Amino acid sequence: MAAIEKLYQDFGVLADAKDKAGEHVEEYTNILNAVKGEPNEKRLASQFISRFFKYFPDLSEKVIDAILDLCEDDDAMTRKQAIKDLPSLCKDNKENVLRISDVLVQLLVSEDTIEQSLVKTSLSHCFKVDAKAALGGIFSQIMTGVEVIREGAIKFMSTKMKTLPEELFTAEVENYLVEESKKVLEDVTGDEFIAFMTILTGLKATSTVQGRQQLVDIVTSQADLESDFQAEDTDAVDKLMQCTKQAIPFFSKNVHSTAFTAYMCDSVLPDLSKVANTQDIQLDVLKMFADMATYSGDLENIDQKLEKVYNKLTEYMPLPADENAEESNEQPALHFSYVECLMYAFHQLGKRCPDFLAANENSERLKDFRIRLQFFARGLQVYIKQLRMTLQGKTGEELKAEENKIKVVALKTTSNINTLIKDLFHNPPAYKSAITLSWKPVVKPGMATSPANAAAGQKRAGITPISYDSGNPAHKKERSRSHDGLSMYAPPTGKYSDKAGTFQENGRGTGRFRGRGRGRGQGTFRGRRW
Repeated sequence: MAAIEKLYQDFGVLADAKDKAGEHVEEYTNILNAVKGEPNEKRLASQFISRFFKYFPDLSEKVIDAILDLCEDDDAMTRKQAIKDLPSLCKDNKENVLRISDVLVQLLVSEDTIEQSLVKTSLSHCFKVDAKAALGGIFSQIMTGVEVIREGAIKFMSTKMKTLPEELFTAEVENYLVEESKKVLEDVTGDEFIAFMTILTGLKATSTVQGRQQLVDIVTSQADLESDFQAEDTDAVDKLMQCTKQAIPFFSKNVHSTAFTAYMCDSVLPDLSKVANTQDIQLDVLKMFADMATYSGDLENIDQKLEKVYNKLTEYMPLPADENAEESNEQPALHFSYVECLMYAFHQLGKRCPDFLAANENSERLKDFRIRLQFFARGLQVYIKQLRMTLQGKTGEELKAEENKIKVVALKTTSNINTLIKDLFHNPPAYKSAITLSWKPVVKPGMATSPANAAAGQKRAGITPISYDSGNPAHKKERSRSHDGLSMYAPPTGKYSDKAGTFQENGRGTGRFRGRGRGRGQGTFRGRRW
């Protein structure tokens, strides 16, 4: 008890001296020596030391070392008191923020939840003193700390920083954060990459066109689009998909997807069939491709890239069976979701190179494409009609049923394809129609919010059979030889289509519908870094 009384006496001298407390070095040194005493003395000393710290700059190193020792004390209550007092060493001495923040980050690994919470609170106080210096301490441990400390530092940045006052993050602080993040992103895991992109996305500096372009540049660098696409390497596919997902929200009329779109056309589409299609990964890739195609910008050798999109699209758009060939009960599958993605991308890129179909030297290609379009449209229109009939009159509550949700998505997908086919059937092909991809929310004002109402209100013109616009008799004659007598193409009956309903008329379909898609997680990656 005598030691405690002595501490209070020395405290009283310093408190009474007020601004002249710095003249009482002996009393302050006595308090400083108490950090070697009993636990209750240590806790009291920690409070008194931090309170009068600013009056004794010559003892700053000794004081900081003493408090840091208490942060590692065997007694939990002593550690917690020292952690609470650490930010006080920065309040009037900003030069200490970097060092104190560095130490606090190391203490985030505590298994004591209360102690960990105190560390986070103290770190937040450091930000309020000097945000840039606090970030410096955090980045120091991210770059050089052991794995567990690095993880704790990144987690703090991604979860706690967004709760700090916005005014702390000045333009200078945000620019520092972006530059330091770039250094870290040179060697990160997939999860760390996503965490940093989340952090950077929330900055004011990245809300401008220049800021969004900077984020796209960061992701482009991370995606390593200069390398060959390793279709059979699941980690490489995961990495590309994660990077693409991060980049897509920033694409706009001012921030183009040129690099990603070019890579998709040149490297990904030709080898897409080699990608392991668990959880419809191939469809996820095509959805991303469609999302970015709208803002592709000026592509080099666009005719070559468009040809690769066209080749992949026609893989999913079969030609009608030859009437002279041996009759088969098997009908080619209609992959509506895949076709929606590829046809939309083709439609977007095609408007930049209309001669791909319209030029005289490409007349055979156009002729073949129209045969495929018409054949695909036959089964498509029957399926659209069937879906509209099953959705008509459904109440909002009924539409919440899983079966009806699938039908609504199927209707959106098939209607989109039908709209694009009509455009492409113009002579020459047109690229004027605008659609909202089936997996994206409709944002146009005034549109029906109920899918049932939208379905019921559709005009029958939407399912009018598509025919050649050309008045060329030779076309009509050839069409008569190729298609007359063929049975109506049956809509698909697959995983989703079974629930959406089936239609049979002199034939049977074997298509698959994946309109709803599946979200993918953060993925796994070999090794510690990408």
